[in-house]
Amino acid sequence: MKITSSEFMQHADAALADTDKAQRRDLLGLFMPLARDAAAARYGDFEALRAHLKQVRRHTMAHLEHYLTRFEETALRNGNQVHFAATPEELNSTVLSICRAHGARRVAKGKSMVTEETALNDHLLKAGLEVIETDLGEYIIQQAGETPSHIVGPALHKSLADIRQLFLDRHPLGERPLKRVEDIVSEARGILREQFLQAEVGVIGANALIAEDGTTMLVTNEGNGDLCANLPPVVIVCTTLERILPRAEDAMALQRLLVRSATGQPHTCYTSFYSGPRREEDVDGPLETHIILLDNKRTELLASDYSEILDCIRCGACLNHCPIYVAVGGHAYGWVYPGPMGSVLTPLLTSLEQSNALPNACTSCGRCAEICPANIPLPDLLRDLRQEENQRQLNSPRLRRGLRLHAWLLCHPALYQRLTGWTMPVLAWLGRRRGGLHKLPFAAGWTGTRDFPAPEGGTFMRQYRKRGRGRRRRG
Repeated sequence: MKITSSEFMQHADAALADTDKAQRRDLLGLFMPLARDAAAARYGDFEALRAHLKQVRRHTMAHLEHYLTRFEETALRNGNQVHFAATPEELNSTVLSICRAHGARRVAKGKSMVTEETALNDHLLKAGLEVIETDLGEYIIQQAGETPSHIVGPALHKSLADIRQLFLDRHPLGERPLKRVEDIVSEARGILREQFLQAEVGVIGANALIAEDGTTMLVTNEGNGDLCANLPPVVIVCTTLERILPRAEDAMALQRLLVRSATGQPHTCYTSFYSGPRREEDVDGPLETHIILLDNKRTELLASDYSEILDCIRCGACLNHCPIYVAVGGHAYGWVYPGPMGSVLTPLLTSLEQSNALPNACTSCGRCAEICPANIPLPDLLRDLRQEENQRQLNSPRLRRGLRLHAWLLCHPALYQRLTGWTMPVLAWLGRRRGGLHKLPFAAGWTGTRDFPAPEGGTFMRQYRKRGRGRRRRG
């Protein structure tokens, strides 16, 4: 994955030119924050819950080895098989090995951002397995040959007409109207039901790992997660190290924050806890369960200045509130994780050299930090990445020269005030007719698509001093 500044801008321009999708993103940016705020207000002391989860997450990350060891012990006691994968390749290889050990040909998958991160589907398909996404949004984008545009709603960029035509093209069921949402959902349900029954292996994710009892928690709004976890004889849970929590009550605190922040609901339709394979007295459930814990640089992040990004609970609230994400959508970010959390996480999981455009895709409005249920200081982390980008000279020489000149001027306030005192009247004169400046020299990238408001004629300090002299004369 490589997303340069020019590529990001090209993707962003293409997204902005698609007015149909832009309108849907505008609605997302309007209604999802309202739903989140209403859900938080109905809960009561939402801020206290945020502070509690922050304390729990920081404590858990500070004692990660202890809680991972405890989880492994209790999960093994429940009959699970626990695997550790240092890299995405190791996770993919482990899943494929389990499938081959059971002679599996069909895999039913629940929604999992971790397997998007490792490109598991591509790995299994290349090995000759049939892989079907069973979450409706994931199924839609799989049929379209696309990647998720949102970490909670993968197909939010698709219209009803898009999905209708996709199903007509991809499902050999003859002519049918498919004009209502109910018709599309019913058709997908009928097709996916056979996949659940035929799959030899189910793959799901996890929102939390509970150290005290070795269970995994999965939060969904569709029943596909439970079907993937209970119908196939073999189930594989793919997740990452930082999903660990000490107690079940901590997982429920996370669930209360996650659901309200993600969809504005008090509860999702399904909050499921999986302990292990079927016991003798059980009438159903998998015969064998595996839990794969992926590192993929998480332990490196834990020891870095960016460790707080590991507290992210993947709610998507920062995406819904981010003016950049709402304007350009998830595909502009070039990889699995978009929006503010992705602009921090992607450079850390890939490299800053590959994705240094993303930390700059920010207006510094601070909304992501205000609403993040895990209290992650996302704007601070983005600024740190931009500073690191500048120190490593990954940005353009012209930008670095401009930053050095600006920093030097700020260290010489008398000269700075004199230069701005000369410049402001000139800019005011140039923009006097339109009230703004278009294609301003040295700022054409910004003013090429918007006007720069023309100054009133003098700097603040000059006007302040002038008024001060006037008051003294009157006195």
